[in-house]
Amino acid sequence: MFQRTIQARIAASKRSVLLLGARQVGKSTLARALGPDLVINFADEAVFMTYAKDPGRLGRELRAMGRASLVLVDEVQRIPSLLNTVQALMDEGIRHRFILTGSSARKLRRGGANLLPGRIVLEYLDPLSVWELGATFDLDVALRTGSLPGIVSDPEDAAAILETYATVYLREEVQAEALVREVGAYARFLDVAAEQSGAWVNYSKLASDMEIPKETVRRFFGILEDTLLAFRIEPFRPRAKRRVSQRDRFVLFDVGVRNALLGLHRQAPVGTDRGVLFEQWIILQCLYFNRSRRLPWRVSAYRTDAGAEVDIVVDTGRELLALECKLGHKVRVQDLGGLRSFKEVAHKPVRALVLYQGERREQLAEGITAVPFLEFLRDDLPAMADEGER
Repeated sequence: MFQRTIQARIAASKRSVLLLGARQVGKSTLARALGPDLVINFADEAVFMTYAKDPGRLGRELRAMGRASLVLVDEVQRIPSLLNTVQALMDEGIRHRFILTGSSARKLRRGGANLLPGRIVLEYLDPLSVWELGATFDLDVALRTGSLPGIVSDPEDAAAILETYATVYLREEVQAEALVREVGAYARFLDVAAEQSGAWVNYSKLASDMEIPKETVRRFFGILEDTLLAFRIEPFRPRAKRRVSQRDRFVLFDVGVRNALLGLHRQAPVGTDRGVLFEQWIILQCLYFNRSRRLPWRVSAYRTDAGAEVDIVVDTGRELLALECKLGHKVRVQDLGGLRSFKEVAHKPVRALVLYQGERREQLAEGITAVPFLEFLRDDLPAMADEGER
């Protein structure tokens, strides 16, 4: 088992936790490692049917337990009303602590559940990050098959597991759970979403290409976000007068899953696609880090109508971190246009960095530095978070 960043915080806390994350990110493994006294797994169909037919059963069982216990309820989104039952039990003064896991915020909301009911703390678990992988991290592997725990721990069967994930879960199970009615349109959309991962989304063009209404395309992207399968990255909006893109960017939660949807997970990425994946992987590491450390940082991306871009902008409160991702070992002067454009409109101090595969830091221009990507992720980013927390 990999040591997860949030694990020690959850173990040390006395509060109940709602742990959300996409399927196969390791929620159940982490929760079971905490040593629960009672496990209720709604992924087991027989268990699910038992509690679905008798909603009051959980309350009776917990009231009958003589001592304060740690209770794990897995896949709680299958019976969303159970969150409210747990809250009611806590309001009664019941002494049990709950770990509730779920993979669909959408189903919880549609079931009338409150995602933040009182004393329950909301936590997120993402695929394995570069910090959690430690010495086992391999960039080539990460860019091809991603970092779902089951994939990382079983590299020989990684391709087959990814195919199953993409087919059984994304294409079949999401539809079976009645999250969408337009089955054919949604199946086509998944391929488009994989192709568009990391790009600036033009809803009108996608709607025209897929021959479905624009609002349906928006809703489908919203479903990916609600089922924790994609991150929405909003556009950076400068205060200075500069025409910037108002489009969103969506990034699928794991580059291996993206590759599997496109049938590209059995071979190493090459050329332009490798650079695209490197950019998405860096963006995902920043998003994973932000959530795992529970930071108030705001993540966006910058693009002007003239085409100047910055891959990711992180507002830490004190400063704006502007990051450009370059897969090569050298950075050209012409690669700095987006960062220079951003610095002209930023309303806070800017730390402008180019993350690349070079071995050492280089001062490229005034206020713009090239940093080896692993050095930034393993050293700079944690130091910035620690500084902000002091």
